[in-house]
Amino acid sequence: MRCPKREVENMIEADRPSHSSTKAHEESEEQKQFRNIFRQIAGDDMEINAEELRNVLNNVVKKHKDLRSEGFELESCRSMIALMDTDGSGKINFDEFRHLWDKIKSWQKIFKRYDTDHSGTINSYEMRNAVNDAGFRLNNQLYDIITMRYADKNMNIDFDSFICCFVRLDAMFRAFHAFDKDGDGIIKLNVLEWLQLTLYA
Repeated sequence: MRCPKREVENMIEADRPSHSSTKAHEESEEQKQFRNIFRQIAGDDMEINAEELRNVLNNVVKKHKDLRSEGFELESCRSMIALMDTDGSGKINFDEFRHLWDKIKSWQKIFKRYDTDHSGTINSYEMRNAVNDAGFRLNNQLYDIITMRYADKNMNIDFDSFICCFVRLDAMFRAFHAFDKDGDGIIKLNVLEWLQLTLYA
């Protein structure tokens, strides 16, 4: 019997089909296969916890020798679960996992683009460009906060920290837009909403 985790790793890493005439059909088949494999990993509740997420992600990272990553810490995966968990279950469902995985794939390409020496890290200046490439527009104070929060003593950011930072940025922007009902760029939260938004993340 084939290992479902290995199947999901291989399938998600595969390039999307390039022929537009068959693309829609093949993506539909991929979606169906992805869901079946997810069901095998997640079990009856159709949700993935932090430990299961860590196993899948680290098995994928091992295949990318150029990342020179030691893999994701369990605490990092707990943060990812918390930031992607829209229903407060402490786990992520199929749609949340698919969204996370698609994001990680695109962010991985950005990380590789800036890790030109293949050290497995990028410096804080490269991180600014990487954040911009991912579509996040921040000010200098926020870039400094990212460096303080995610860089090591040599001002370098490894792949684990890089992905955790991007997951948090993505989740916080989505949360803000959800609260910004009228689209004016200003939100109002009471203390319980603020605590719920920040404490679980």
